Amino acid sequence: MAQRALISAVLITKNAAGTLGACFESLAWCDEIVIVDSGSTDSTLDIAKAAGARVIQQDWLGYGRQKQLAVSKASKEWVLCVDADERVTDTLRASIESALTAPQFDAYQFRRCNRFLRRWLRHGEGYPDWSLRLFDRRRARWSEDPIHEKVVADGSVGRLDGDLLHESAESIHVYLEKQNLYTTLQAEQAYRQGRRPSVVKMLFGPVVRFLKFYFLRLGFLDGVAGLVHILIGCVNTFLKQAKLFALTRAGNIQSLD
Repeated sequence: MAQRALISAVLITKNAAGTLGACFESLAWCDEIVIVDSGSTDSTLDIAKAAGARVIQQDWLGYGRQKQLAVSKASKEWVLCVDADERVTDTLRASIESALTAPQFDAYQFRRCNRFLRRWLRHGEGYPDWSLRLFDRRRARWSEDPIHEKVVADGSVGRLDGDLLHESAESIHVYLEKQNLYTTLQAEQAYRQGRRPSVVKMLFGPVVRFLKFYFLRLGFLDGVAGLVHILIGCVNTFLKQAKLFALTRAGNIQSLD
């Protein structure tokens, strides 16, 4: 019987004790687990060590660079990148192991199912949320983007069955705080790239986003949770432009501090 390629599960952490145990349980079949931690003060490191994970300490470098560092520390050629609040389903595990028995692609993407306000989103922005997380690290890498980082593959990309479950336990308050941070980082990135704000995008971007995800992508079928999730995304579209206006007027990124 053909043997599958060896695989390293890699993830970055900071104070992830609340979700890390379930994540590790879903990765127990991997040949290695590597985490890069940026200064956890809870029991994250104890949980990681108890699970047999290899732990590397690294001050925060930004999302893309931190994840790529974790990839570089893996000892296997194939890596599966997950977050601490994500879990690999049995169906996805079976798809991965089958694909790696005789890989036909250099990287693979699969669906990511997000839980929001205690409901699994199956439409709108929350699903299928295709994510490229499994790849031959000789043929793909994380971008260095400080926000909305992505895997850049040199070769072919396939798709697998099964979901990666994203089950964040954060409150709506914490979720909104993160969105505020993310829109700030996005505006700063756009400013550094020389992009300028647009009144048209500020006014109509949120409207187009709502129509796309609530109606065309059937977000209304996810009930109130789907509506709130999409509306927050629409607000984010507005805030990115508003913050970019502030940066442009001030002429430096300190204006958002």
